[in-house]
Amino acid sequence: MRIAQIAPPWISVPPKNYGGTEAVIAHLIEEQVRSGHEVTMYAPEDTRTSARLISFIPHPLLEEGRPWHAPLKAYYHLVKAIEHIQEQAYDVVHAHLSSPADMYLYPLLSSLSTPHVVTLHSPFPFDQCDDWQGDADSFFMDWSPSVPLVAISESARKQALQQLPQLNFAGVVPNGLSTDDYTPIGHHRENFLVWLGRFSPEKGPHHAIEAARRSGIPLMLGGTIDHTSKETQDYFHQTIEPQIDNQHIRYLGAVNMEQKQRLLSRARGFLNPIEWEEPFGMVMIEAMAVGCPVITFRHGAAPEVVHHEVSGFVVNTLDEMIEMIPHLDSLDQTDIRAHVEEHFSVRAMARRYETIYRYVIAQSKIPSFSSPGS
Repeated sequence: MRIAQIAPPWISVPPKNYGGTEAVIAHLIEEQVRSGHEVTMYAPEDTRTSARLISFIPHPLLEEGRPWHAPLKAYYHLVKAIEHIQEQAYDVVHAHLSSPADMYLYPLLSSLSTPHVVTLHSPFPFDQCDDWQGDADSFFMDWSPSVPLVAISESARKQALQQLPQLNFAGVVPNGLSTDDYTPIGHHRENFLVWLGRFSPEKGPHHAIEAARRSGIPLMLGGTIDHTSKETQDYFHQTIEPQIDNQHIRYLGAVNMEQKQRLLSRARGFLNPIEWEEPFGMVMIEAMAVGCPVITFRHGAAPEVVHHEVSGFVVNTLDEMIEMIPHLDSLDQTDIRAHVEEHFSVRAMARRYETIYRYVIAQSKIPSFSSPGS
C-alpha cells in the first residue's frame, strides 16, 4: 500500500523527550515500512525515519521557539504537503490532529481526491488559548462529512461526539508502541515511585507528590515544563518546585527514551493521578511495557488502558491510590508486559490502521460517505 503520512510540525518525530503523539507516529511509520508498505512522511527536515521524507521546513516549530498559537508556519507545512500529495499516486493519506493549527486539515483535505483519514490525538475544543475559548471548531464541521476521523480510545470518541455530533468517525485504534524497543533494564525493583509527563495541573504531579509523602516512598519526577504557557510555568515554580528536596522528592528534568526505560524498569510503580479526561495516556503503556505497574485515576481512557489488578490499579481518589501502593508488589511483571503486547503493540496498531485504510478507500468510491462510527 502507498501511504502518505502528514506529521504535525511542532515536535520532532520521534520526540527527543516529551511527545506522545510523535512517538506513536514514529512507531506506526516504522512498522508500516517493516511490513512492506511504501510510506512517505511529510515532516521537518531533521526527522529520523525509514520512510521517504518530504520536508518544507527545517526544524520542528517548538525547537525554533515558536509558540503553539503562532500557526502560520504550521499552515504552510500542511498546505505544501497537500499540494505535493495531489501530484502523487498514493492509496491513502493519514494525517494527525493534535493542536489548533491542525484544524486547517479539515478544509485542506476535504477537496483531496485521494482517500484520507485523520487521527484525533487530542480532545476538542481546539479553538482556545489559555482561559479563552472560541466557537470555530463548530464552523469547521462544514467539512466534517469528507474528513473521516480515527479516535485513539472509545472514551475519546464519545467525548468528541458529545461536543461535536457532526464528527465523522471511521473507527477506533488504540495507540501502540514497539515492544521490542522496551526491554526491562535490570531485574530488581527498587523502593521508589515515578511520575513522568508535562508539568500541568491536569496531569496531577502534585497528587503524585502527596501520595509519595503519605506512603513514605521516594518519588522521582521526570518531564518538561511548558514554557509557552504562563499558567504551567507558574504551576511548576509555585506548586511543584518548592516540594523538591532532592531526597524524598527528586526532579530529574526532561528524560530521554533510554533514561525513561531505565527509570521505569527500576521503579516500584508508576503514578498517574490525572485530573482530566485524557484521550489515551501513552506513558502508561510505556511503563507497563517494561513490567512497571500503574496506578491511575479513573479518567478518560485509563480504564481501557490499565487492566485492573493485572497491569495495575484503577482508582477513584488519592486515598485509594495510596491504599494500592503496597499492593504493587503483588502484580506479576510478565503479565504486565503481556497486557501491552496483546493490546497495545505497534503490530496490533498497524493492523487496525490497515483495516481503517481499506475502509476509507472503499468508502471513497461511494458518493455519500457514511461511517459506522459516526
